[in-house]
Amino acid sequence: MKIGVIGTGYVGLVTGTCLAELGHEVVCVDALPQKIELLNNGGCPIYEPGLIELIRTQRQAGRLTFSTDVAAMAPDRDAIFIAVGTPPGPDGEADLGFLRAAIADLAPHLAGFTAVVTKSTVPVGTGDRIEAQLAELRPDADVAVVSNPEFLREGSAIGDFLKPDRIVVGTDDGRARQVMQQVYAPLTDAGAPLLMTDRRTSELIKYAANAFLAVKISYINEIADLCEELGADAARVAEGMGLDARIGARFLEPGPGFGGSCFPKDTDALLGTGRAAAVPLRVVTAAAEANRERKRLLAARVAAVAGDLKGQTVAVLGLTFKAGTDDMREAASLELIPDLQRRGATVRAFDPKGMEAARDLLPGVVFCRDAVEAARGASAVVVLTEWPVFRTLDLSRLASVVETPRLIDMRNLFDPDDATRAGFDYVSIGRPAAAAREPARTNPLRATRSAGAAA
Repeated sequence: MKIGVIGTGYVGLVTGTCLAELGHEVVCVDALPQKIELLNNGGCPIYEPGLIELIRTQRQAGRLTFSTDVAAMAPDRDAIFIAVGTPPGPDGEADLGFLRAAIADLAPHLAGFTAVVTKSTVPVGTGDRIEAQLAELRPDADVAVVSNPEFLREGSAIGDFLKPDRIVVGTDDGRARQVMQQVYAPLTDAGAPLLMTDRRTSELIKYAANAFLAVKISYINEIADLCEELGADAARVAEGMGLDARIGARFLEPGPGFGGSCFPKDTDALLGTGRAAAVPLRVVTAAAEANRERKRLLAARVAAVAGDLKGQTVAVLGLTFKAGTDDMREAASLELIPDLQRRGATVRAFDPKGMEAARDLLPGVVFCRDAVEAARGASAVVVLTEWPVFRTLDLSRLASVVETPRLIDMRNLFDPDDATRAGFDYVSIGRPAAAAREPARTNPLRATRSAGAAA
């Protein structure tokens, strides 16, 4: 099939590339010439494991092209996916300005029957508004507006697209149903479930799913706080809960709070929808508030371990909101690090993929080439993102370069016995703190300072 994608952000780029992988002829369009130039020169504007390789493969196969020209793309497409940003507005609700602009650009160039497919995450009723906008701009156009929400996790988006838990399509138009069935036939033939609904139901499924996961994360974080007070182990509590098939183990890892482009934005947007409908969503409200409060208190957690932070150096390992992405949106580091700096600490940081994006967002931070360099001379080491490279750190080596051996693990990456054996006083989330089992080796940096002071 011939498919167009408007928007080459995270969702649009992954969607277009994976649709080409399914065998379709795909043209991805973006209004930013520099992004299209980058893609046409073999680059990629985002980091997603395996994406740049897949883009290159599909371009070489002739199934994937990039352009700024909507007029040339639109007339002969069976389906055109809209995958532009819907960022939160000042009131927290989704701003549909980019979506309206995309439809305005597209409308004059539609020819023949076209399924206009909303891939962006949008409030319930947005499909109706797109339909009305198209009817006003092109009353003669033969179109059907379809909802097809994405369920991509950053860091595993290609697998999520090509081996989905489910595909949700919302439309009452028979021709559009056939188009969408053909689009996804390679996946449904392989066993992927396809749920056909009306458009409004499809739009709500996305928000309801993300808000539920946000509730689950906030819940286990509060249970972890309770575990710390009661001397219980949150990891084992989560394991015991997750073995219940009605609950499941996923999204039960205690941590610094959820971030990224989806959960914070989508919970706020759903709450806005609830307010507009005069339906108070009290559980979702509590989850969102608990998450905001959790991130506000991250520096206080560090201070509770390290004491007065004035004049101290804190190493932060991990800046992105999660591993496997360079996305800094709503990252916990954006709350933690400025608060550490306000308390007088110098922050040294390392992230395998996020430092370029973080530089403008976190002024005053010393960005380092690896975790050991970041930890050198630190009074506390904070693990904030669950990158695999951190799981395999040589903790003894890390302990040998710090000023004071304190390890604050906000992702529970390490076994407490391993950390204390290496010489760290170890604090994690929802587990009892553990003191070093043996004195840490003398840091040469500390000895040098002491000698200098004596002289």
